[in-house]
Amino acid sequence: MDDFNNKTYVKRRKEISKLMESNSCFLINSANLKFRNNDSSYFFRQDSNFYYLSGFVEPDSLIMIENNGKSTLFCRERNLELEKWDGFMHGVDGAKKTFGFDECFDITEKENLIPEMIKGKTNLYCLIGKDKNFDASVSSWVNKANNLERHQANIDIKNFSNELGMMRLIKDEHELSLMRKSCEIAAKAHKKALMNIKKGMSEFDIESLYLNYFREGGSNFPSYTPIVAGGSNACILHYIENNKTIKESDLVLVDAGCEYNYYASDITRTFPISGKFSAEQKAIYEVVLEAHKKSTEAIVVGNSCMNPQKTSEEVISQGLKDLGFLKEPLEEILEKKLFREFYYHKIGHWIGLDVHDDSPYTYKDEEIKFKENMIMTIEPGIYINESAPVDSKWKGIGIRIEDDILATNKGPINLTNEVPSHSDEIEKLMA
Repeated sequence: MDDFNNKTYVKRRKEISKLMESNSCFLINSANLKFRNNDSSYFFRQDSNFYYLSGFVEPDSLIMIENNGKSTLFCRERNLELEKWDGFMHGVDGAKKTFGFDECFDITEKENLIPEMIKGKTNLYCLIGKDKNFDASVSSWVNKANNLERHQANIDIKNFSNELGMMRLIKDEHELSLMRKSCEIAAKAHKKALMNIKKGMSEFDIESLYLNYFREGGSNFPSYTPIVAGGSNACILHYIENNKTIKESDLVLVDAGCEYNYYASDITRTFPISGKFSAEQKAIYEVVLEAHKKSTEAIVVGNSCMNPQKTSEEVISQGLKDLGFLKEPLEEILEKKLFREFYYHKIGHWIGLDVHDDSPYTYKDEEIKFKENMIMTIEPGIYINESAPVDSKWKGIGIRIEDDILATNKGPINLTNEVPSHSDEIEKLMA
C-alpha cells in the first residue's frame, strides 16, 4: 500500500454520484470470504465493482455514495488478535484516511445506521441480482427507513448495473497501464509455452507450463480457469478437465489469461502438438485467422460494438461454404444462421477487471458504439464435432484464435500481439 493513490477511486465515486437523480444514494457491498472446505477459505478476491470504486480489498465491507458526492465506507474495525492469523486490517480510521472516504463506520453498525441514513431518500440504487443476500438486506433497510419516515414517499429501489457498467467500459490511463502489463505477461507466457511444448505432453503438463510462466511474469493467478483441450476436447467450449493424453496428430487449443493487479488478459491459441499442421487443420485455421483479422479491423471508434460479430459470421460462413461444409447461398447461411453448426459462440466480450467485464452491449435500446479506450476480445472459432455432417477427416478439429483489442481513434491495437497467430509463425516457433 506504500504507493497507493486514492485519487483515482475518489474521482470515480464523484463521477458515479453525478449519474444519480437528486436526493438519491447508491449502496454496493464487497465480496466475502468463501470456504473451500471446513474452515479453510479460498484466497480472497475483492468484488470487481467494489474494487473499482474504492481500491479497498478487505471482505465484509459496504459503500454508500450519495448524489452530492459524499461517500461512506462500512468496514471491519481493527482486531489485533485476528491480525495475528489473517494479517493487517485497516480499521475504521485507517480506511477512511487511506481510501479517501468522507465517513467510515464499523460494519457491525450497518443495521442500525443505514436505515437512518437512507430515510427520506427518493431513490436507492444498487446492483440488483448480483448478490441475493445483499438484495434482501437492501429491501429490509428500505422497509425500515420507510417506516421511520411515514409522511414521505417510499424509497424507490433502482438497478444501477448499466450505469456502473458504462463507466467501466472506458479505461483510464491507470487501467490501461495495468491491462497492458497483464496482456504482456500472458502473451509472453503463451509464446514461451509454444517454444517448450513437445510431443508426448498431456493437457495437464501444458497447463502447468502456462501457470508457471504466468507467475514468472509477475501474475499470481490466472484470470479464469485455463482451457487446455487436445483433439476433439477443443470442440467443448468450456472444457477445463485438462487431464487427458494428447495424440501426436492432435491440435491443442489453449485458452489462458492472467490477472495483474486485478486486471485480466484473455488469449487463445491453437497449435499442433507435433509442431506441424495437417492440410485439413491448416485449411480451417486459415478461415479462423481471416475472421480474426477482419473482425479486429471492425473495431472502429463510432461504429457499433456488434460489427465484429457480424463480420465474423460473414467471413466464417464464406469459409465454411468454400470448404464444402455448407452448400446453401451465403445470404441463406447468414439469415438462417446455419454457421452455428460450426461456430456457436459470440466473437468476443468486454474485458478489464473481469475477464468478461460487467458492462452492457446495448444501452437504452441502442447498441453500444466503440469509444476510445474500450477493450474487447476477438475470438472467432470453428468446431467440428463428431456428429457434424462432414467427412470424417475433418471431425474432431476445434480451432479458436483470441486476442485483446484496444479501440483507439487511430484504429484498433492488439494488446496481445506478441504471441504469434499465423500458422507458419507457430510452426517456426515450435520447431
